[in-house]
Amino acid sequence: MAKVKSLYRCADCQHEVAKWVGRCPDCGGWGTIEEVSASASAVSAGRRAMLPSTAAAPISSIDSNTTQARGTGVSELDRVLGGGIIPGSVVLLSGEPGVGKSTLLLEVAHRWARARDEIALYVTAEESAGQVRLRADRTGAVHEKVYLAAESDLATILGHVEQVQPSLLVVDSVQTMLAGDVDGVIGGVTQVRSVTAALTSLAKASGIAVLLVGHVTKDGAVAGPRTLEHLVDVVLQFEGDKHSTLRMVRGIKNRFGSTDEVGCFEMREAGIVCVDDPSGLFLHHRGTSVPGTAVTVAMDGKRPMLGEVQGLTVDTQAPAPRRAVSGLDYNRVSMVLAVLQSRGGIYVGKQDVYAATVGGMRLTEPAADLAVALAIASASADQALPPGMVVLGEVGLAGEVRQVTGLTRRLAEAERLGFTEALVPTGVERAGRKMTLREVPDLRAALAVTGLRQRRRAHTPVEAAE
Repeated sequence: MAKVKSLYRCADCQHEVAKWVGRCPDCGGWGTIEEVSASASAVSAGRRAMLPSTAAAPISSIDSNTTQARGTGVSELDRVLGGGIIPGSVVLLSGEPGVGKSTLLLEVAHRWARARDEIALYVTAEESAGQVRLRADRTGAVHEKVYLAAESDLATILGHVEQVQPSLLVVDSVQTMLAGDVDGVIGGVTQVRSVTAALTSLAKASGIAVLLVGHVTKDGAVAGPRTLEHLVDVVLQFEGDKHSTLRMVRGIKNRFGSTDEVGCFEMREAGIVCVDDPSGLFLHHRGTSVPGTAVTVAMDGKRPMLGEVQGLTVDTQAPAPRRAVSGLDYNRVSMVLAVLQSRGGIYVGKQDVYAATVGGMRLTEPAADLAVALAIASASADQALPPGMVVLGEVGLAGEVRQVTGLTRRLAEAERLGFTEALVPTGVERAGRKMTLREVPDLRAALAVTGLRQRRRAHTPVEAAE
């Protein structure tokens, strides 16, 4: 009989040590060292060749039709997945508690069964069957081909799969499942990895598409060992602000497509619905332009979304004027204010400045610099920007307006939504563009084009003394 020995290995970086320690000496993770068993023959350097059960075949003889994406019926989720779910793939959806993961996947199971007339099995260990049925009644996700099982034991779940024969399996959540033949507590490193490995093997062997719900840590990372993300095929992150109904799904890893797509949803009382055109959520629709507002186009992955930047300036007698920012990068707004005063001649040193976005949108990319600068200058001059204008450009410390990535996509989205004029950096391709492009080399030129330099309220130290 082969001699059995114990090894101690880090669950995050796979670094091996001679004995158990509290902290991994390689990656520095705490509590990641675990004991694993391996036979002496498995760790020895010698290997003997074995006859494979399936011979290697030319890649040209492999049928690619078996791995075609199948739509889930949820358009925004299909966008992120690259067209749909691949049979035999494993998708991990992570997110904070209460963001709507279970609601989304229950809707996926319902639409899968309704559109394809195939069985979808929904397994939950966090809720009772009655609780899931109440949610299904509220969201209209009741279908005779959607099967429900409230189980936490892995062996029992595999029995349900063998009995029901679904084409889609939803497991909510992977941290609450228990493998009886593996040591460790529920949610522990060993248990989570063993359950995920077993479900992955099931998906590859049977061709069942598996959707896993994953918890996140306080840092927002997927809970469990780092190898969990390597075992699955797709890792999605479900994000949302508790003060907003907007939800977004982002691709972190995708073996079958790009990770640049973003899916937008809106949480309502009747469930979660797709938002095909999210730009309307981030714009305040009004008949005419008002001072202190500027519209820009942000890129979230490959998806352009219009957003509105609002600025407000108020005279103050305080020695240290207030700077309040919401939805924007505070340090970047401070830099734009400094450039606006030094290079643009708009003095706001004696004013409280407020800058924010509309609809809970977060703009942190440099492409919004020019919009922030013009919104604040517009508020200071009490003069609105020209109606139908969108503003794009990065502002440098020298006052220059720089090019931004994806400018063609941004302009196309603005033109689609009815904007007729764009303030952009120099060197933009004009071919096939219906909207008017106003190229500006620097911040002073942008202020001159919009007419904000002529009617600004100059609060210089000399004027204050007079």
